[in-house]
Amino acid sequence: MDLESWMRDRRKLVEERLSSTVEGGFPKPFDAALQYPLQTGGKRIRPILTLAAFELCAPNADSARALPAALAVELIHTYSLVHDDLPAMDDDDERRGKPTVHRAYDEATAILVGDALLTEAFQLLTDDTASSPAVRIKLISELTHASGFRGMVGGQAMDIIGGANVTDIDELTALHRCKTGALIRAAVRMGAICAETKPANLDALTTYAECIGLAFQLADDVLDADEDQGTDGAPSFVRLLGVEGTQKKALELIRTAQEALREFEGADALHALAEFIVNRTE
Repeated sequence: MDLESWMRDRRKLVEERLSSTVEGGFPKPFDAALQYPLQTGGKRIRPILTLAAFELCAPNADSARALPAALAVELIHTYSLVHDDLPAMDDDDERRGKPTVHRAYDEATAILVGDALLTEAFQLLTDDTASSPAVRIKLISELTHASGFRGMVGGQAMDIIGGANVTDIDELTALHRCKTGALIRAAVRMGAICAETKPANLDALTTYAECIGLAFQLADDVLDADEDQGTDGAPSFVRLLGVEGTQKKALELIRTAQEALREFEGADALHALAEFIVNRTE
């Protein structure tokens, strides 16, 4: 399949709606600040995964049915980046070649922007009239679990509190299954939940999502290999396994992810997305 064209169409669908989800912030300068991190680009892999899982499980349905879930996932991801960039966290001055929110505005505004994006994600899900109340509850539960202390926030806490001392591959894997993998897992599962797919399909897609979520972090560590092979800084898979070992582990995970899709017909997009995750160059 032409993955680039396929992704471009889904990315356009997401971005046409993304900024409008937070229009009307008060006062006006805060409205601009809310829009800012949503307009700095990005691959939109997480919402694209949501749409891909929905399309696989409901091939004859309109993808727009899964759009609120996809947008909610991206709002959570964006909020996490805004907060991670803060001086008290990763202390980054740039993201995607542009000043981070706390540099473009100030720290207090960046905190409030993150808070607003976080809460708006759940507003989107509660307002999703295309889904039944039962489906909405499942989606809210899924995203809450993935983004809270059992998932993404918990992984970030693990990293801040003891991440620098992690020298065991199992500990590092557990950290990143929460910090990076939990939201990717939720993105895929939420697409399947929107489609109201059968439990066996959801289980298979969960296996797929867990594998690509960890592979995503492995690929990130390879991209950062120059700094990761040093003696200072945060732990990474490259530090523990080396570049070749990390690449090998990522490819093993992708093979397992693709094997999980063996019972599906028309899973080309998810197969291609798995390969894209480990082969990307940025």
